[in-house]
Amino acid sequence: MTQDTSGGRGTDVIDILTTDHKEMIALLGQIQHTSDAGQRRDLADTLIAEVMRHAVAEEMYVYPAIEEHVPNGAKEVEHDKQEHQEIVQVMKQMEDVEASDPSFMELVRQLETHLRHHANDEEAKQFPQLQAHIPAERLVDMGQKVEMAKKLAPTRPHPSAPHSELFHKTVGPGVGMVDRLLDKLTGRQTG
Repeated sequence: MTQDTSGGRGTDVIDILTTDHKEMIALLGQIQHTSDAGQRRDLADTLIAEVMRHAVAEEMYVYPAIEEHVPNGAKEVEHDKQEHQEIVQVMKQMEDVEASDPSFMELVRQLETHLRHHANDEEAKQFPQLQAHIPAERLVDMGQKVEMAKKLAPTRPHPSAPHSELFHKTVGPGVGMVDRLLDKLTGRQTG
């Protein structure tokens, strides 16, 4: 159970993102423990959609705060964006491989390695820095913005899309709308 440090005003961004990390890792475990290729694909599609929503929301609201408030924040954010790009590349490869193909599970393992590393970096280094430099009420406000961004974000990996706040706030909702329409038309599971 996450601790509400906001005095009852809502969940802060750090609790939201940490919960996302746990849910993503749990989905990876489910993928690895099912032998049914159809179920594996559905779980992978759900995972990919969740990772995309999470990453876009971070790039829109969390990374600008890190750049502004955390020592060496710009360098940290550049590193995070590079990790996001590596994750997007693996997810794009996963989309193009049948879930019954042995290479699919190798891609799942690669994705798990990237996601665990990225989540550990954020949780061990960046989140404590955000808590130390940003007031609790602002972290709650960021949490609300992140939750809203996740509802509009793309659900599919777009390797050539920039990892920028401006792109996600201007073009991203349109890309997300198209992704959600494609998901509905194709029956793709996204959560």
